[in-house]
Amino acid sequence: MAGAIASRMSFSSLKRKQPKTFTVRIVTMDAEMEFSCEVKKQILDEKIYCPPEASVLLASYAVQAKYGDYDPNVHKRGFLAQEELLPKRVINLYQMTPEMWEERITAWYAEHRGRARDEAEMEYLKIAQDLEMYGVNYFAIRNKKGTELLLGVDALGLHIYDPDNRLTPKISFPWNEIRNISYSDKEFTIKPLDKKIDVFKFNSSKLRVNKLILQLCIGNHDLFMRRRKADSLEVQQMKAQAREEKARKQMERQRLAREKQMREEAERTRDELERRLMQLKEEATMANEALMRSEETADLLAEKAQITEEEAKLLAQKAAEAEQEMQRIKATAIRTEEEKRLMEQKVLEAEMLALKMAEESERRAKEADQLKQDLQEARESERRAKQKLLEITSKSSYTSVNSSTTALPTDLPSFNLISESLSFDFKDTDMKRLSMEIEKEKVEYMEKSKHLQEQLNELKTEIEALKLKERETALDILHNENTSRGNSKHNTIKKPQAQGRRPICI
Repeated sequence: MAGAIASRMSFSSLKRKQPKTFTVRIVTMDAEMEFSCEVKKQILDEKIYCPPEASVLLASYAVQAKYGDYDPNVHKRGFLAQEELLPKRVINLYQMTPEMWEERITAWYAEHRGRARDEAEMEYLKIAQDLEMYGVNYFAIRNKKGTELLLGVDALGLHIYDPDNRLTPKISFPWNEIRNISYSDKEFTIKPLDKKIDVFKFNSSKLRVNKLILQLCIGNHDLFMRRRKADSLEVQQMKAQAREEKARKQMERQRLAREKQMREEAERTRDELERRLMQLKEEATMANEALMRSEETADLLAEKAQITEEEAKLLAQKAAEAEQEMQRIKATAIRTEEEKRLMEQKVLEAEMLALKMAEESERRAKEADQLKQDLQEARESERRAKQKLLEITSKSSYTSVNSSTTALPTDLPSFNLISESLSFDFKDTDMKRLSMEIEKEKVEYMEKSKHLQEQLNELKTEIEALKLKERETALDILHNENTSRGNSKHNTIKKPQAQGRRPICI
């Protein structure tokens, strides 16, 4: 190419070429899910660095978006075994089994109960956008000394990185502090708004890379300035409609939640009634069995008492016969002495036998009386068992009736970023209202970020003991150093503004 290609265009002329009005693109749910899947893929492929604790939290939101609310009866142990939720770098960094990772993901997944799938996708993107490498496009460049560097372009501004450290920029140029960006052939120039700061120049490998960088700068700067303008009437109406739609969806979700709660309560009541009915049936069955056993025992006792009574009668009869025999022997005259001695001996034996017979008869009589008493007690137990069975039967019939009545419910080469060329045509009241809305959203976001940071710190402390230091990557070490220093992608830009800029020397 003969001669150097120089291209300069002021920001005001760029604005004149654009139409006065613009249309707001409404991101559909399918496009949002596609974008969320792309971000998830870049995190899992480690194109975007993500700390281990943030990886677990992002995985829990991904599970919520896919499976809905956590149900311990459905989502049992091992239901995430086939899911790819964490980067391999995070898995290899800790001595933890897949079951341990699943347990920690499920613990946070259960806390997201009640969130809709689109809300879970949006929370995933809100957390991902705070990652250091999120939304940054890197380009290999060389400064005027020939040192190899990386240029990062994102929604916050331009950043210069060391090739070995893509997390912490060596210097940053926010969009509101850049006066002009231009290129000539392969040389690219960044002029800060503060004229006391030196101009930063670098060289890229190809001319088309400069064109691509310039296109990215135009797009990101346009979005940066658009976010700081007062909304037009059309945008305000669309935002009002969006708020009404959001409120309607919120009321619908609350109504569905109430109906679900009422249905669950009705199901619990039904299950309790069924359980109580089964319990009453079991009690009735046990009482019936006890009654049958009592009847059998009473029959056995009655039979035994009858046998004992007959034996007592038989013994009494034998005793009487022995007494008669004794009297007959006494009345008989014994003629010889031997016969007399034998007779006395027989009389003595007969007396002893009669005495034994009398004692046995008395014992049998007592035993018969005891058996009669036991029979009466058995019949009394049988009467009480029948009465209890009647009570249980009537109670179970009443419970069955109650349970049956229960119902279940632009491709441009360059531009100058001169803030004086911008003119904002809106009233002070609109500016105040816009400031109040931004401040309110900022407070809500800070509260959510504080709660989220507490959760991340708690998980980081829990799994720190299982980390394998020898498997840490360079990005892990850099992220830990930034965390210990309190650096992030936001305060890295704010530091030069608070401390005053110094001349650029890279």
